[in-house]
Formats: sequence, C-alpha cells, structure tokens
Amino acid sequence: MDDENLLTIGALAARTGLSVKTIRFYSDRGIVPATCHSPAGYRLYDVAALARLELVRTLRALDIDLPTVRRVLAAETSLAEVAAAHAAALGTQIRALRLRRAVLAAVANRQSTPREMELMHKLVSLSDAERRRFVHDFIDDTFGGVDANPAMVELLRSSMPELPEDAGPEQVEAWMELVELVQDSEFRAAVRRMAEYQAAQRADGDTTGLHHDLTETVCEDVGRALATGIAPDSEEAGAIVATLTARYAETFGKADDERLKSWIVDRLDIADDARVTRYWQLVAGINGWPPLPDLHPVFTWFRQALRARLDSRA
Repeated sequence: MDDENLLTIGALAARTGLSVKTIRFYSDRGIVPATCHSPAGYRLYDVAALARLELVRTLRALDIDLPTVRRVLAAETSLAEVAAAHAAALGTQIRALRLRRAVLAAVANRQSTPREMELMHKLVSLSDAERRRFVHDFIDDTFGGVDANPAMVELLRSSMPELPEDAGPEQVEAWMELVELVQDSEFRAAVRRMAEYQAAQRADGDTTGLHHDLTETVCEDVGRALATGIAPDSEEAGAIVATLTARYAETFGKADDERLKSWIVDRLDIADDARVTRYWQLVAGINGWPPLPDLHPVFTWFRQALRARLDSRA
C-alpha cells in the first residue's frame, strides 16, 4: 500500500469537515475503520475509507440512524431502498408540519381560545377516513330510512371534503366550521325535512333527478332580473316567471297553472336554506374548488315573483 495516499485522522477531518472525535467514534464502532496504522500506532485511512466516511456523513445529515447506516455500508440493504423509505417518512413529517402551520395560522386569524385550538388540531390530525366519518354520519342521520332522491345522496357522498396536504389556514377554518355545522341538531332537522319532502315527491311520481339544467336556467334568468333591478311584482317579472314555469312544467310533466306555481313556491321554501348553501361553500373551500355563488337572492326573488302572481289571482 502506498503510504503517500493514506490520510491521518486529522487530514481526513480536514477533507470531510467532520471532527476528529466524530471520525474516531465511527472508527471505533467499525463503521469506518482505519485502513491501517502507522508504525507509531496512528490511524491511517485510504481513499475508499474517505468515500465511505463521506457517505456516512450524508446519510446522518438526512437523519438516518446508525444501525441503518451500518446495514447500507455492509450491503445488507440498498441505498435506494433506504432513500425511498426515508423519503416517505419525511413526506409524512412534512404533511404533519404543514397542517400544524395551517392550524397555528388559523388560530392567529380567529384569535382562538386554547380549547378551540386543541379541537382544531385534533380534527386536522385525524385520518382522511376519520374526517369523512363526520360527513357520512351526517348523511346517514338526515337521509337514512327515507326514500329521498338517490342522486342527492350520491352527490353528498361523492363530494366529500378532503383536507389537502398543503392546507392553508382558510381551509382549516372551513373544516372546523363544517364539522360544527354537520353536528348542529337544527341543521340536521332542516336537512331531514328536505329528505322527507323528496321522499314524498318520489312517492308522487317525481323520479327526475337533480335538475341541474333547470337550476342553471333559473339562476341565469333571475340573475339578469336582479342585475337590471326588475322588481318581483312588476310586469317584466311576469314574463320571466312565465318562461320559468313553462320549463318547470316540461321538466316535471305538470300542467303550467296556478297549482304549479304553488308547488314551486313550496319546493323553494324547502330548498332555500342558507345553511345548505354554506355547507357547499365550505366543501368547495376545503377542496379548493371555485367559490360557489349564494343562490338565496335568486330563490327569494323567484319566490316573491311567484307569490305576486298567485296573490293577483286570489
């Protein structure tokens, strides 16, 4: 062996940036043993030992424990396997830290009490399945046991709020509010009434689904009326009501008469609940969907316009 290519422990420390004490520690434990010793008994290291020590330093900087480092150096496990395992572990830690940061930011925004902070942290620390259980329990309680619109139940179950890995404070706050909302007994009672109304309509022959196109038409036509300041009891409103009731009659297979108008008013009374709108707004916020509009002004105008026509015929 060419002694000129050997490094003393001091020279090795200078080359690697590690302390002599650290190198001696690795050497004593057989992780990076000395290549040989000088006649005076000093440890000497060759290029292979230098490379081995560089690898140990890198692995330890990545917080990989010494037993795992030893297995890598002994070729008992591959570096790729160790890297993959630790990348996954770091990913978990990063997700947890992001959620903690979001909770702290939300607490600062809301000026939360210690109890609220603890609850918020518990909620975001749950698994996705555990968080979804809040919503599933809400759906089971409000729609269970009645023959409500299956499309609505499917929409609720398929539109689960999913707190993202990089959730921001607004999403944490929205999740907190959503959990409070779905556990509110008055909200549950209101949604149960909607489910029972749907069941009654189905028993009466309405199996036509969710009527997204009809809702969009109402929003567009009434939205224009609101934007231009048309009053619900005006003559101009009468033309809008006539167009919309014709669409309702076509969609539900009913006669376009006064009974239809009364039926639509009842339907709007049941469906127009600000808490339901808030539920969907919170789900959209948590899932990062585009903001949902508040349909309450649309339904209020349409209800008032219908009632104005009914009152004029009374």
